[in-house]
Amino acid sequence: MKISAQPELEELLQIARDKSSAGRQRLTELVGDLFLDRHQNVGDRERSLMIEILRKLVHDVEIHVRKALAERFATSADSPPELVRDLANDEIEVAYPILIASSVLQDADLVEIVRERTLEHQLAIAMRTEISDTVSDALIATGETDVVKTLIENQNAQISERAMAYLVEESKRIDVYQEPLLRRQDMPKELAQRMYWWVSAALRQHIVARFRFDPTTVDEHVQETIHRVLGEGHGDATPIRKAAERALRLKETRSITPQLLVQTLRQGEVALFVDLFAVLTELRATLVNRIPYEPGGEGLAIGCRAVGISKAEFASLFLLSRKARPGEKIVDPAELSTVLGFFDQLKPETAQKVLRHWRLDPDYLYALKRLNERRGAGTTTDEVH
Repeated sequence: MKISAQPELEELLQIARDKSSAGRQRLTELVGDLFLDRHQNVGDRERSLMIEILRKLVHDVEIHVRKALAERFATSADSPPELVRDLANDEIEVAYPILIASSVLQDADLVEIVRERTLEHQLAIAMRTEISDTVSDALIATGETDVVKTLIENQNAQISERAMAYLVEESKRIDVYQEPLLRRQDMPKELAQRMYWWVSAALRQHIVARFRFDPTTVDEHVQETIHRVLGEGHGDATPIRKAAERALRLKETRSITPQLLVQTLRQGEVALFVDLFAVLTELRATLVNRIPYEPGGEGLAIGCRAVGISKAEFASLFLLSRKARPGEKIVDPAELSTVLGFFDQLKPETAQKVLRHWRLDPDYLYALKRLNERRGAGTTTDEVH
C-alpha cells in the first residue's frame, strides 16, 4: 500500500522549526528519504518544496550530513539537478561521490566545475565512468599533470583525435603521459608510431608489438623526420644526397674531425652530420640517422667513444643533437649528467666491440635494448659485447 506524503510534509514543517544540529540532521534525512522513495506519491508542489528545503539545508548542516546526502543522491538518476549541482560544488569530501558517479550532472555543469573548483574536483571528474570529449578538453586545458594523466588512464574517457594528437606532442616533455597514452585502446597507430622517437626502449618494444610496427620500416620514418626537421618535402631527397656526396669528399681528404661534427650540427646541417658520423664510425647512414633522435643519447656516446672523440666534444654533440629533434629543445640537466656518466664508464675497446656488432646487426634498436638490459642487470660496460 502506498504511503501518503502529507503526514511527512507536516512533520517537515514541525522539524524545520528546530534549529539545533540534531534537528537539521533529522530534517535532511527525512527529506532525503521522501525524495528518494519511489513508492511515494509526491506531487509537483511537494517535490518543489522538498528541493527548496534541501537546498537551504545543505548550507546549514554539518559536513558529515551533506556527505551522507551526497552519497545517497549520487547514484539516483531522479535526483534534483539543482541540489546535485550544489553538492558537486561543495567541499571535495561532499562533492566526491557526486562528481564520480552522478548521471544527473550535464557536460556544462562538469566543465564549469573543472574551471572554477579545486584540483581535487578536477581529479574526481577525470575518474568518472563516462566522460565526453567536451569534458576531456576542459580537463586537458587545466594543464595539471596529475589531472591529465588520470584522464588518459581512464579508458572510459572520450578523447578527440585533435586532443589525442596534442597529448602525444605534450608527452615529449611530460613523460608520465607516455605509457598511459600507449595503453589506451583508442590510440591511433600513426600517433603511436610518432611517439616511437622519444619514449623508452620498453615502450618502443610495446609499440612494435601492439601496433605491429615493423622495425624494418624505422629507417623510412627517420628519413621522413629529417625531411620534416629540415623543412623539405617528403619526395625531395636532393639535400640528403648532396650531404652524402660531401661527406665522401671530406673522407677522401681526411677532413672529418670532431670540430667539424660540432660545427655541422651547430649550423643545423643534420643530414650532413649523419653522413659524416656514418663515414667516421663505418656504420650505415640509415642506422646513424636515429642517433640525433634517440632518447638518452647512449648510441651517440658509444659511437663517439669508439672513434676517440673526447668527453667535452661529445657533450657538445649531445647538446646539439637534442636541438635536432622535433618538439621540445630544452635538455634536462639530469639527462646530460646521466649520459656523461655513461660516457665516462664506457671503455673505448668496449665501444668498439659494440660498434662492430652494430655493423653486422641491422637491428640497432635490438642491440641498444640488449645493452640497456645488461646495464640494468648490473653488468659493467666492459662486459658488453
